[in-house]
Amino acid sequence: MEKAPVIPTPYTPPPLMGNGHIQSIWPTLFRTVTGVSYRRERIATADDDFLDLDWAAPGHRRLAVVTHGLGGNSHRAYVTGMVKALNQEGWDALAWNCRGCSEEINLKLRFSHNGATDDLHRVICHAAETGRYSEIVLVGFSMGGNISLLHLGRDEIHPLVKRAVVFSVPCHLASGARVLARPSNFIYMKRFLIQLRELIRAKAVQFPGQISDAGYEEIRDFKDFDDRYTAPMHGFKDAEEYWEKCSSIRVLSQIRIPCLMVNALNDPFLARESYPVTQAKSNPHLHLITPASGGHVGFMSLKKGTRFWSEQAAVDFLSPA
Repeated sequence: MEKAPVIPTPYTPPPLMGNGHIQSIWPTLFRTVTGVSYRRERIATADDDFLDLDWAAPGHRRLAVVTHGLGGNSHRAYVTGMVKALNQEGWDALAWNCRGCSEEINLKLRFSHNGATDDLHRVICHAAETGRYSEIVLVGFSMGGNISLLHLGRDEIHPLVKRAVVFSVPCHLASGARVLARPSNFIYMKRFLIQLRELIRAKAVQFPGQISDAGYEEIRDFKDFDDRYTAPMHGFKDAEEYWEKCSSIRVLSQIRIPCLMVNALNDPFLARESYPVTQAKSNPHLHLITPASGGHVGFMSLKKGTRFWSEQAAVDFLSPA
């Protein structure tokens, strides 16, 4: 099958704002999105835990399930900006919070990680079971993008799931971890580790003797963190096994629905391995776009009230003419 063309309007950054670090940091610090109102719903998981779902559902027949990135939640501006654009284009939106990312700490020891496709599947099935939707699509950012791709390529997907769009995806986790460990990315790594320590401390109160943040200051990067916490808590031998088994690049060839992947070339979080050109060329369902600028979950605009380029690209791909 010949690959269908996907040619959104090329992204042009605002003057003097094309640097990858500016693109990554400015929206996080300064963007405010208005006009999004959520209805919170809590659903149970198969292991007797819960997931908090935030619905922005004016009553359309099409639904987008939006998955945030590491350390994020449904209220981050990149999520609410996408939700607002989707609602304006005739989509209900469901922005769900990965474990450990909503206001209340989850009940089990486990927390969000790049392989948690079971939770995404639970959210999709719950939405489908409402009977309100004729079509479901997936939108994912960073870790949420990797989870979405891993689900599409590894799991049995629900028949209502028809398309997907993902942004700034570290689809090769090992190389991404090495990039974030560089001195030039110290500010990002430090921020992630501070956020994660808060989660570990909360879990230590819940599960005394099973987890501790003693000596946490010795952790310098994701290799240290994933070796100590993520891997053993989620059934992996070590960080390397976790990265290998949960990298969506392993399953991109298995994706069988139209999927758009957008990774900016100046994304400070991504290594060369996270630009899967070969896989996109060989899989007619996978469309890869690599703008020169955009940073990590950036693609910003400075015009007040204007959609970010990523939001327009997503709605264009999800609603083909």
